[in-house]
Amino acid sequence: MTEDDGAVDVDLNLGVEEELHVVDLKTRELVPRAPDVLDRLDGRHFSAELHRSVVETNTTVAPTLDGLREAIVALRREAIGVAESLGLGLIAAGTVPLVDLDTLPVTPTSRYRRMLDDYQLLVREQLICGTQVHVGVPDRDEAVAVAQRVAPSLPVLLALSASSPYWMGEDSGYASTRSLIWLRWPTAGDSGRLTSAADYDALVEELLASGTITDPKMVYFDVRPSAHLPTVELRVTDSCPDVDTVVLLAGLFRALALRARQEHRAGEPVRRTPPPLHRAAMWRAARSGLEGDLLDLPRSPVPVPAAVAVERLIGDLRPQLEELGDWEQVFDLSVHALSRGSSAARQRRAMVRRGRLSDVVDLVVADTRGGATGIGPDGQTVPAGLTPYAADGDEAFPSGEVLSAYRGIVDVLAALGPAGLRRREDAKDDEQRARGITFSVAGEAATRLFPFDLVPRVVPAEDWTQLQTGLVQRVRALDAFVNDVYGARQVVKDGVVPDWVIDNSPELRPSGALMSRHGVRAQVAGVDLVRDGDGRWCVLEDNLRVPSGIAYAMQNRRLTRSVLPELPRPDDLISVESTPALLKRALVEAAGPAAGDDPAVVVLSQGPDDSAWFEHRMLAEEMGVPLVRSTDLLVDGGRVHRLQHGKKSPVDVIYLRMGEDSLVHSPGGDGMPLGPSLVTALHSDAVVLANALGNGIGDDKAVYAYVHDLIEYYLGEKPLLADVPTYLCGIPDQRAEVLDRLHELVCKPVDGYGGDRIVIGPHASAEDLAAVRRQIDAAPHRWVAQEVVNLSTHPVFDGHQLAPRHVDLRAFVFTGTTSTVAPAALTRVAPAGSMIVNSSRGGGSKDTWLMG
Repeated sequence: MTEDDGAVDVDLNLGVEEELHVVDLKTRELVPRAPDVLDRLDGRHFSAELHRSVVETNTTVAPTLDGLREAIVALRREAIGVAESLGLGLIAAGTVPLVDLDTLPVTPTSRYRRMLDDYQLLVREQLICGTQVHVGVPDRDEAVAVAQRVAPSLPVLLALSASSPYWMGEDSGYASTRSLIWLRWPTAGDSGRLTSAADYDALVEELLASGTITDPKMVYFDVRPSAHLPTVELRVTDSCPDVDTVVLLAGLFRALALRARQEHRAGEPVRRTPPPLHRAAMWRAARSGLEGDLLDLPRSPVPVPAAVAVERLIGDLRPQLEELGDWEQVFDLSVHALSRGSSAARQRRAMVRRGRLSDVVDLVVADTRGGATGIGPDGQTVPAGLTPYAADGDEAFPSGEVLSAYRGIVDVLAALGPAGLRRREDAKDDEQRARGITFSVAGEAATRLFPFDLVPRVVPAEDWTQLQTGLVQRVRALDAFVNDVYGARQVVKDGVVPDWVIDNSPELRPSGALMSRHGVRAQVAGVDLVRDGDGRWCVLEDNLRVPSGIAYAMQNRRLTRSVLPELPRPDDLISVESTPALLKRALVEAAGPAAGDDPAVVVLSQGPDDSAWFEHRMLAEEMGVPLVRSTDLLVDGGRVHRLQHGKKSPVDVIYLRMGEDSLVHSPGGDGMPLGPSLVTALHSDAVVLANALGNGIGDDKAVYAYVHDLIEYYLGEKPLLADVPTYLCGIPDQRAEVLDRLHELVCKPVDGYGGDRIVIGPHASAEDLAAVRRQIDAAPHRWVAQEVVNLSTHPVFDGHQLAPRHVDLRAFVFTGTTSTVAPAALTRVAPAGSMIVNSSRGGGSKDTWLMG
């Protein structure tokens, strides 16, 4: 085809080389395992780079943007499939946040070793990845002319690609840290004035003669005639997680090359930018990407918003884009890019939500896997998040199809699209800040927003009805057991539970015997449930001490209603709003005989330093009872009083939201430790603590193994809820089996909570297994082991698409004169690659739609 046909020259074809970081999906760190991936890939399209942590892809020649997109997607799919089979992820971004320089050697070829000898630290720090776009310009004189003429537009291309805000574990303050590191090479940047291929070749020869470089491929100019192909090559841009961005860059660069060649052939003069001004423009693009200003070159050195600079460049190139047949696609891609913002900005938003660099890595892994143009099951490009994934045991998409309960939800999410959902996430964050919906993690000074995913979870009515009955049964049996432990211990005398299980429990407390009146000990119980891949529910843990999450479960519903009002609410969706009233009723009914007809209830908290301070405030406010700290309480004359404005008022029930050890040693209203005087009031039945002291014995993981027996013993009923098969290391035969199967089982300390010290055998390292073996050998009665449960997954919005994550469910049972299951339950979500859901370990939460 020729220009006389009214079509573009066939030589203006396209190709892309993408550099991809290799990360460990468990640690999220950059790892030198590119050789393991490359060994399983076709060497014609995949190759090694300077560092062993990088895989390079090389597309075939593509005459169209659609063909280029297909080639990029196909290579990504192939490489990602191999990498993920090895427990690795691939990241198309300028940098990755988590890096250990000492573990990342260069690729052991003579060329790369020589470069390491020559450049030293410069080579060791080149842990960066770029996207190189090739446009076919066979005439080398024209290729040099094109490289000279496109330079003023390069800052805009760099800003569009910016994807490297983090460097060596810290926010660099730049959108493209990669470009700054790249410029350390002595041959990087602007080539200076060149007028022909002969000039270019002479410059290369002089650089070789200087000993600065050892081969022509080490000429790293921003734009250069390729050293091995009949193309002109763009080298300034970061690797881009979104395939859309790569296609946009390729479309713009090809149009720039066409315009430059047209101007060269017409003999038009080159519009040159003074080198210091060009460097300033490139620096500004690296500094702020699409989120700041760019210099309006070549028009003016005055900064303009990045969106204006992008729109002007595309408008200037419209004649060339139309001639290439690329106008509509490039225009649409530019609109999406500007509305989406740079990858650098999205990474920072991911970091702000929970303060975890691992979240940033998860984001760019997911973005590279699919991103703004996802990779469908047959390799086609599809809008991210608009189609279900297929995952065994998934609650919404068990076979890649949307279950009927989720169709309305998915329709709304699909209509909003990734960009719309990201805006809703920003609105959610703003609302959480305004309401103070936060929690804190030990060792961190600042509080975090409580992690919340936008996709609600549906618990069918049939499931919830059965769960409620089983939950009440379980909590009644456990409450009877704890009363028995601190009383006659008939359960031991009758041989139901061995005495060592109770006597060796770290949670057996003398204070548990202080209740003088037999009654309910666990007015508020939390039970953690999981659903396996076959849809069966079972209990994972019990919490009779200080179960948290009630207020967060309620607020999750309110957040959903506020930020996603379009979601269709089923008619049988149970409201969460009666939860505080049910909780208050249970607390009032716990009061002793001396309390009278209107018992005084308070919520006792450690204050703002407590991890669940938001929950304490909210529950007290919604129940209409005072929120107090230990210094607000005074024991006088054997009665507990609340001090306010110099006056005393009696307290009958204390809803205890602090640990027993903290309570005993906290100061009272008289400045003296509250513990001793409170003990006196408890023993005389002048006040009730909800929950009672010493209840931790009911949470013991060794006791868990006997709960089915306890139900039959105390209630004379068959257990309604399944347990996870559990082995007690304090029993020699069971210990022997555990030690033989450590790599298959989940090991837990009997007093662990919050995911603390759990070792999941199939996911543990040899060192982890050896360490837990030593601990079991040293104190076998302190450990249990359980079979691994194939936890169900549920879709989350990961910033770009729907992705499966493991979930559990915390249900709450309130017990006064009768037991009631709260209509608010908390779904907790594990981070990517993990089965541990606790918020302190990086987990999140969801709005849980209980159907009735």
